[in-house]
Amino acid sequence: MTRPPAPVPILTGPTGSGKSTWAERLGEEWPVEIVSVDSALVYRGMDIGTAKPSAALRARIPHHLIDILDPAQAYSAGQFVTDAQAAIAAIRERGRIPLLVGGTMLYLRALREGLAALPVASREVRRDIDARAARQGWPALHAELARLDPEAAARIHPNDPQRIQRALEVCTVSGRPLSELQRTAQRGGGERFVSWGLAPERATLHAALEARLARMMGQGFLEEVTKLHARGDLTPMHPAVRAVGYRQLWAHLDGRCDLADATARALAATRQLAKRQFTWMRAQPDLRWIEPADPQAYVRWKCELRRELAGASQAPGGSW
Repeated sequence: MTRPPAPVPILTGPTGSGKSTWAERLGEEWPVEIVSVDSALVYRGMDIGTAKPSAALRARIPHHLIDILDPAQAYSAGQFVTDAQAAIAAIRERGRIPLLVGGTMLYLRALREGLAALPVASREVRRDIDARAARQGWPALHAELARLDPEAAARIHPNDPQRIQRALEVCTVSGRPLSELQRTAQRGGGERFVSWGLAPERATLHAALEARLARMMGQGFLEEVTKLHARGDLTPMHPAVRAVGYRQLWAHLDGRCDLADATARALAATRQLAKRQFTWMRAQPDLRWIEPADPQAYVRWKCELRRELAGASQAPGGSW
């Protein structure tokens, strides 16, 4: 009897939950290569604010889909799916284990469930949406989206301009709600995925996020954003600049708030991001939850992962 192909393991969780640390620990012990599922790690020059793994670590443990774009470039869920599938295939060809790690839920959904046939971006429509947002504010445009596509609006935070803009753009260009088009998505690639999610207690996570932001500021986060700001070719509408933390410090450099206010806003935005990630995780019926504070949690996860991979036809060799 032919054994099934190996599933692709996913380790996800809210920002700051420790998933990268777990993945790196596994990479020191097993023949693992990490495929990043993070929309900010793709950008070069954005290291401190993204908690990007160091060059030394990446030399020991191969990482993929990190530092592949300049911050002036855009990156889509569709391109991520193409790149991730190519990385998974190449890792398997080397007889190693691909491990997807990250918390960009749009990318995970696209990879697991497929992509809808959405209209291409329209600069004219986006300029009109941006102009209206400048006059009315993004919450007002979110309210407009709630009238046009209540299902999409329920998933998108009123202060998430990138996703509000895209949802309104799709409605305008196609004449159909984004949520309706997404339901027509066809999954591609034929992969089987097995997913775990780190879910720390809320108070523990909030404390960790606050400590991490303070550490980033001490490491030169503001100076990193200042260098990007000084380039002159980036604006708050670039996806890279919209990343949590970068957006708030950019506003400070534009003179729209002082540093203390920008830092407080960055922390609040990070906590809101974690909340949205938890919401997505709760909607995944096949996600296996892990409390990372449990001293035995990592060992149990590794045992579960070994069981999933051991019976597969493409299981790697070695002592893992």
